[in-house]
Parts: sequence; C-alpha cells; structure tokens
Amino acid sequence: MLIFFEIFHLFIYLLISFVLTCVIFSLSYFLAIHKPDTEKLSSYECGFDPYDDARSPFDIRFYLIAILFIIFDLEAVLIFPWTISVFNVAFFGFWVVFDFLIELLVGYVYVWKVGGLEWD
Repeated sequence: MLIFFEIFHLFIYLLISFVLTCVIFSLSYFLAIHKPDTEKLSSYECGFDPYDDARSPFDIRFYLIAILFIIFDLEAVLIFPWTISVFNVAFFGFWVVFDFLIELLVGYVYVWKVGGLEWD
C-alpha cells in the first residue's frame, strides 16, 4: 500500500508537469505575434543561404569551431560536479582531474598557436 502512494504522487507530479507544459506551449503559440517578413525569413548566423545547393563548398572553420566548443563545453560539464565533490574524492581522484585539466590546457595552447581560433 505504501508503494502505491509513492507511485501515485509521482504520477500526479508527472500529470501536472505535462499539463503545465502543454498550457505554456499553447499560450506562447497563441499569444505570440505572427508577422513574417523578409528579414525574419532570411538566413542568419551561418552566413549562407540554406536553400542553396548542398554540394557547394563549405568552410571547414565552422566544423573546427563547433568541435572546439563541444570539447570545452564538456570540460565545464565535468568540472562543476567535481568542484562540489572535491573533498569526497580520494587523492587519486584529485590528480586525475588535474591531469585532465592539464591536457585540456595543452590542447588549448596548441589550437591557439596553430591559429585555430583565428577567423580571417
């Protein structure tokens, strides 16, 4: 009987969150102003027309910047939980993360020296 009440509370929580999500999405759709113009429908941020030929040459720097962003974003994702549990990990755990940070620093310096961060 106790498990039923725990599952029931979870079900109620999921039901309320689902209903609230549907209400927020529908209100944002119906209350938003829909006035498309040429500026809103034009391509942005990427610098090329999205409806062009797919086989056109594409600058490799977009991929390099994306990969660098993912690498340093993962570093931030791993550092935040580590900073909270730094007093609970053993001596070995501290040096493993320290080695990880040193390797990232070496990679960052390499990319900087090679010119991977320069956008001409």
